[in-house]
Amino acid sequence: MQFIDLAEIEVVAGNGGDGMVAFRREKYVPAGGPAGGNGGWGGSVIFVASDRLQTLLDFRYARIFKAEDGKKGGPNNCTGAKGSDRLIEVPCGTLITDVETGEVVGDLTTNGETICVAQGGKGGLGNKHFLSNRNRAPEHALPGLEGEVKNLRLELKLIAEVGIIGLPNAGKSTLISSLSSAKPKVADYPFTTLVPNLGVVRKPTGDGTVFADIPGLISGASEGIGLGHEFLRHIERTRVLLHLIDATTEDPIADYQTIQQELEAYGHGLPERPQIIAFNKIDALDPKTLELLTTELQELTSVPIFHVSAVTRSGLDTLMQEVWSILDAEELLIMN
Repeated sequence: MQFIDLAEIEVVAGNGGDGMVAFRREKYVPAGGPAGGNGGWGGSVIFVASDRLQTLLDFRYARIFKAEDGKKGGPNNCTGAKGSDRLIEVPCGTLITDVETGEVVGDLTTNGETICVAQGGKGGLGNKHFLSNRNRAPEHALPGLEGEVKNLRLELKLIAEVGIIGLPNAGKSTLISSLSSAKPKVADYPFTTLVPNLGVVRKPTGDGTVFADIPGLISGASEGIGLGHEFLRHIERTRVLLHLIDATTEDPIADYQTIQQELEAYGHGLPERPQIIAFNKIDALDPKTLELLTTELQELTSVPIFHVSAVTRSGLDTLMQEVWSILDAEELLIMN
């Protein structure tokens, strides 16, 4: 499945039905008078968040979405039928923006959440509405109003509580596969992960927590270099960032600084997000070197530093205790 997280579409609400000119002529109704009904409302375009979808792929092939027009008013004061609404399913986490104004139309984060993005046109009035003492037989009605037309930008931002970040080959995919049932592609070359991977990790209480393995960032990612610019948006909704560092590289401290600089450059609240740092691949490093790296990195940050091996699962229990602790503290802060 292709992962598409940006799309631009046009939505067209239905036009209102025209009002009708008609007169009541019945055998036992001597003063029938005007009896033209109103036109029906045009259908609206409504977005619905669905947890069955994970991508905006459908919008690559279909760009225009139109609701049904309202029906014309009928005789005997009958109102025309309302046009059917156009329901469009999008993944949870879809941000909807008006292309022309830049205004955020909606942000659908919960399964089943809906928002009307284009209102159908009102039906025109039939000639019965123009009856007056001066005009006992009006012969005109109003046309229906046009429905709204909008160009919208859809932007998918994955909803995950923990975002795993780091340079390519830091071991993020291996970590998420060790913690959850997710099976991302794992290999020893850069940019193995080309799309974000989601995995559900169980808390000790049994509740599920969503982790997102974000494709490797590199220097300049916030400016569009590499893959990072395409996927930095996916960690905007996370509550905790788990920064994984490959302890076996030539300069792990420089690797840490590279990622921190990209978070600062991108902004959107990421530099202030609670962060956990973990040296990975400690099974391939001697303890003395690891201790020196930890001491050097601790001079740059007050954040606790953990030692793990995603392959052997060494240190993962201690790391996860810290993750749960921060998430619980965040929940208490929100509640208060």
